[in-house]
Amino acid sequence: MNSKELTKVITELSNRVDIAVHVVDKHGKSIVYNEHMASIEKIRREDVLGKPFLKVFTHVKKEDSTLFRALKEHLPTLNVQQTYQNAYGKEVTTVNSTFPVLDDEGNSIAAIEIARDITEIKGLSETLLDLQNKRISPKKAERPSIRQYSFDDIKGTNREFIATINKAKRAAASDASVFIFGETGTGKELFAQSIHFASDRADKPFLAQNCAALPESLLEGILFGTDRGGFTGAVDRAGLFEQANGGTLLLDEISAMPYELQSKLLRVLQEDYIRRVGGTKDIPINVRIIATVNEDPQNLIASGRLRQDLYYRMNIIELRIPPLRERKDDIPSLVDTFIEKHNKRFNKEIWMLSDKAMAKLKRHDYPGNVRELENIIMGAISMVEREHVLTENLLTFRETTEHQNRKTTDFQWDKQSMEEYLEGIEAEIIKTAMAENSGNISRAAKQLSLKRQTLQHKLKKYNL
Repeated sequence: MNSKELTKVITELSNRVDIAVHVVDKHGKSIVYNEHMASIEKIRREDVLGKPFLKVFTHVKKEDSTLFRALKEHLPTLNVQQTYQNAYGKEVTTVNSTFPVLDDEGNSIAAIEIARDITEIKGLSETLLDLQNKRISPKKAERPSIRQYSFDDIKGTNREFIATINKAKRAAASDASVFIFGETGTGKELFAQSIHFASDRADKPFLAQNCAALPESLLEGILFGTDRGGFTGAVDRAGLFEQANGGTLLLDEISAMPYELQSKLLRVLQEDYIRRVGGTKDIPINVRIIATVNEDPQNLIASGRLRQDLYYRMNIIELRIPPLRERKDDIPSLVDTFIEKHNKRFNKEIWMLSDKAMAKLKRHDYPGNVRELENIIMGAISMVEREHVLTENLLTFRETTEHQNRKTTDFQWDKQSMEEYLEGIEAEIIKTAMAENSGNISRAAKQLSLKRQTLQHKLKKYNL
């Protein structure tokens, strides 16, 4: 196969993969420029192929070109965000990786660039940073639009939960990093805001970033900002660390942060300065970090999603927020709070829950935790007409209990037979169905897809 045939094969292959590819030979002439790359850069392939790439892309300075670096300096560039103008002057933002191709003697014979278009995502991220800047402006007319939570907003009397609150209040008097572990819906940001607004930093910014909400290629720029220069082509823009200077930065779901970026964050925490993406200047910062995860941190470390050194660096003060299923004694007080809140919202006059409704709530295990409980109450209140008492029939949700969630690993061969184990599960399912239908056998039988007589027999069998 000669070089012309090989180039044809590579071109056909590159057009059939969902990635942009640009290959130049040792003279800098474009020999492969696939359809995806042409689509990103909004340029015709025939205007690129066979021509020196620096003469086609005249808006790109030679010293800023990753293809030039790969070709002449034999330097690869991995996952770099670039903003540049195509041959027609249109601004494009991509995440690029560029590789030199060398012969056996170490001489350049080609350079390969692959790219992914993030132009629209970059625009959204810049809008986010600009809005953050406006939100923390010192002008009185531009006060934060989001609600500021304090410890007064955290409701509960459960002993373990109270211990967590007290520990969080002590953390507010400190300036150390806080690591919060709690399942989804337990109120991690509520605790984080409460700590900030009870601290000496209360008059400084509180900013939050969900590390799972942005692509890997943009999160670094969002956190550390961007600087004109390097290979980014970006404008000068402060990141969240600079915007939160003097205050608190909440990094939610920090285990979703790319592993390499976690190491950069560790360096920032150790040295108290940041360097913008594409910049060369070290910028001192004074930011308190509060990090959250919704899984056991030891499991995250074991699975490689959380750096162990970063965890121990941030875990100066650790808070574990117990899930609602472990503090069901707090359900009545939480329900009262949500009734009062959503009565005002929907202009209703609900006074209380019926005993059966409360019993139904206490049977549930709440995989969505306090947020789920509030949604249940909010949904019920929004649908009532003239009622003043929420009954169990108004609480529309699919119940989950420990017995329903029980796995086959709970089966103990030395203590029960398989038949006894399955009968226990069946009895719990029937018990739940009867409770959901207020003891009405006909309705429960219909829900369970059983004949009424069959259900009556099973009720007698299990003494229910």
